[in-house]
Amino acid sequence: MTENGMPMRKRNDTARQTRAGPSQRRARPGVGAANSDCQEIDVGPLTGYLGYALRRAQLTAYADFIATLGEVAISPGEFGVLTIISQNPGLRPADVCTALGILKPNFVAVLASLERRDLVERRDAQNDRRAFALHLTASGTAILQRARTLQAEHEARLVKKLGARGRAQLLHLLNKLADSF
Repeated sequence: MTENGMPMRKRNDTARQTRAGPSQRRARPGVGAANSDCQEIDVGPLTGYLGYALRRAQLTAYADFIATLGEVAISPGEFGVLTIISQNPGLRPADVCTALGILKPNFVAVLASLERRDLVERRDAQNDRRAFALHLTASGTAILQRARTLQAEHEARLVKKLGARGRAQLLHLLNKLADSF
């Protein structure tokens, strides 16, 4: 223990005192790090920045989501696209992009992947022959159903860490932040 009650930490196998205050903490090894001998890195005030904390939380949540949905090989972005199309059959690609905040050029690759895997199909739009509408295929519907079950397991793990009240508070704050820009 240090003179201020903080535990001694090791860096490169050498004991060294640390004084990590509320805005100066040590970074843990990266998400999914296999090596337990990873060097701790002083991230200074980063842990006190909202953007940094949001990104770290996102990386943690995404790592668990990807591991959980590995069985169906669906990424978080693909899950969002499949969900939007399922809830809104016949939506145009531009509308999916708007709903999810995806840039149109980036969406092209996601859509191509989903089509190659026979999860989504393009059909002529009813009101505009120049446009096309997106629909889930039977395979897409089945995969999304299984993905939603797996996503519920992922969500339950997050709720276990935050508690139901913490989940509601976090969702409220994140939505407030997202809607303010």
